[in-house]
Amino acid sequence: MNEGIDRFPLHAMNTRAHLKKVYSLKRHEICSRLKEFKKTLSERSDEEIFKELAFCILTPQSHAKACWNAVVMLKEKGLLFKGDARQIRKGLHGVRFHNKKSEYIVRARKFFMNNGTVCMKHALSQFRDICKCREWLVKNINGLGYKEASHFLRNIGFGEKIAILDRHILKNLRQLGIIAEIPQSMSRTRYFQIEKNMVEFARQIGIPVSHLDLLFWFKETGEIFK
Repeated sequence: MNEGIDRFPLHAMNTRAHLKKVYSLKRHEICSRLKEFKKTLSERSDEEIFKELAFCILTPQSHAKACWNAVVMLKEKGLLFKGDARQIRKGLHGVRFHNKKSEYIVRARKFFMNNGTVCMKHALSQFRDICKCREWLVKNINGLGYKEASHFLRNIGFGEKIAILDRHILKNLRQLGIIAEIPQSMSRTRYFQIEKNMVEFARQIGIPVSHLDLLFWFKETGEIFK
């Protein structure tokens, strides 16, 4: 079946119109949020950027707010940068698969550590192509797939050309007829194809893909978060 958006189902048209209406109401708030993300790499510390990475490592199959609260608590207690996997694991309240994820955080911290401090800005600044940066993150950071790496990059201001294909996004893409069904698993090829379709839909509807992501999130949760 063609999963492109040229054959837009009639039953999805009202959803599309509704989407544009909601966007007109939330556009200012979405722009404000994205401006905050855009300032991250230039104005925030390496530790704050690592906190965003840790958050994205925790998010698979877990509630975003519980993950963010856990990361904030770990940082406040000095465990995010000094704690071992066991100590971090104890702080992951409400986070699923906390055993593996605590180990992933420790490994990521070690990967970015230089002379006892986390150095993320230098590593990320080497990339001019955001897709190459995403590939590098997926290859080197345990616990990051394309979804999580895209999420992290969006949260530090680089979400203009990439999509965060989480369950909220995929549900909306299916409702809009952009994909025929929600995949049970997501290969690299499959991810890129759906991302391409979403980017093209964003272009056609006149809503930037980074805005569309937050708009879908708002539709599903009633708020614009991370």
